[in-house]
Amino acid sequence: MDREDWGSLAAFAVVAEERSFTRAAARLGVSPSALSHTMRRLEERLRVQLLARSTRSVSTTQAGEQLLMRLSPAIEEISRAVQDLGRLLKRPSGHLRISASKSAARMVIAPILPRFVRSYPDIVVETLIEPALTDIVARRFDAGIRLGESLEKDVVAVPVTGQLRAAVVAAPQYFAKNPKPVTPHDLRKHRCINFRLPAAGTIYKWEFEQGRQKVEVGVDGPLIFDDEDMVTEAALAGVGLAYLIEDLVRPLLESGALTRVLEDWCSPFPGFFLYYPGRRQISPALAALIETVRVTAKANKD
Repeated sequence: MDREDWGSLAAFAVVAEERSFTRAAARLGVSPSALSHTMRRLEERLRVQLLARSTRSVSTTQAGEQLLMRLSPAIEEISRAVQDLGRLLKRPSGHLRISASKSAARMVIAPILPRFVRSYPDIVVETLIEPALTDIVARRFDAGIRLGESLEKDVVAVPVTGQLRAAVVAAPQYFAKNPKPVTPHDLRKHRCINFRLPAAGTIYKWEFEQGRQKVEVGVDGPLIFDDEDMVTEAALAGVGLAYLIEDLVRPLLESGALTRVLEDWCSPFPGFFLYYPGRRQISPALAALIETVRVTAKANKD
């Protein structure tokens, strides 16, 4: 085998995982056109088509899928060898790929980055914002960050926030024209800003709990988003009531830009967890990230 093929095969594995020349090129630090040219040269040398290309996506052919199945264990072994070298140097290094929702990235990743990059200058953290729950094994992520209630049981999950609470909020100008709801059932008389769950594609029903009472309310309103920031902006504009994570809107509540209602109906729920496959030995880089997140979460709690 030509020595050039080793790099081309590694690049092929990235393209197969990402199913996109653009995303794969970004990971590899090359241009999409250069990566496409590399793949064509590899196919010419191997005399077999590995990738099926369309105008919008890339997928593996049957031959490409068979090759990927054989390549993946070898690539994993090489990655572990590099990580073991980092252990000998006693200084974590490498490239971490983290999948997170936008809220998780804002609440967990963003606060620790300044400290983390100073403490571990040889680690590159790549955070991909993905609204839907991601198969981190299939997509070759090192870890993910999601709400605890959404995680599968076969992963190792590390709590990285305390319990969270929801907050029903609206702008003062909205309440200047509308009475404040007293119970969740009053929400049916209000204009509300709906949120579509990215994974399920369904409209989220607002959840409430008081004592032994648990209530789910399907609300109505003029707007539906699948992005929390857009929901917040609409609430600030006085469009209607919004249901958001308390920590994300606390500054707006403290400034008076938003007003909270139904607080006694919003009970705590499990917060965000950093999770990774239980069968995989974690790298020193991931261990360093977990420890930094834990320390930060403890400091915030205290």
